Amino acid sequence: MPTNIHETSIISPKAELGEDVVVGPYTIIGDKVRIGNNTHIEAYCEIGIAQGTQDGGLLTIGAHSTIRSGTVLYQGSTFGEGFTTGHKVTVREGVTAGDGLQLGTLSDIQGRCQFGEYVKLHSNVHVGQASILGDYIWIFPYVVLTNDPHPPSETRLGCHLEDFCVVATMSTVLPGVRLGRGALIGAMTLVREDVPDDNICVGVPGRLVGETKKIKFKKTGEPVYPWRRHFHRGYPDEIVKSWIAEFE
Repeated sequence: MPTNIHETSIISPKAELGEDVVVGPYTIIGDKVRIGNNTHIEAYCEIGIAQGTQDGGLLTIGAHSTIRSGTVLYQGSTFGEGFTTGHKVTVREGVTAGDGLQLGTLSDIQGRCQFGEYVKLHSNVHVGQASILGDYIWIFPYVVLTNDPHPPSETRLGCHLEDFCVVATMSTVLPGVRLGRGALIGAMTLVREDVPDDNICVGVPGRLVGETKKIKFKKTGEPVYPWRRHFHRGYPDEIVKSWIAEFE
């Protein structure tokens, strides 16, 4: 049975809460919500918001998740285990996500998009509808993934980010652009065209300046990329072992 439910929270009797779920003050949990075991939901969250009068479907939050204060999650999305939000995150309906999704404070996910395994967004990231993000992606603060090639219109042409790519702070990716596996987008870049695998794109407008393997640590001279050769914090042991084996 759920434990540690604050007396000021409002939880629908139709909601399904797993074992050892914590719900903080003044949080509202709607009808069509399923929350996994050992999940911690902080104060002033709205979990399972309907889209107007429409039925958005079940909202599923995997076990061992942490939903920080002020987060709003609409109906009709599915999040894997270890889902984590910062404060005041908004996620609209129709999102599917694997394990380990991290959404930083004030990030805005506009719904109907896909996230792979262990995608990490820092604060103030905007993800437009129809975006597709692969596994082990890093997106840094104030990045915008757009989706309307002729604004304002009814067209939704999402960005497609392949596994392991990195998008640095304050960059904008235009509708329909594909970032290849292991691509690196430099800070404050306007990405207008596809970026090949393991390539660097920088500037306004963005331009290709070579492969990521040419970037070296200043002190050691060792390659910085692929970053999974040396950065492992926050990833399961079995995944890290596979990365280490890849580069042996």
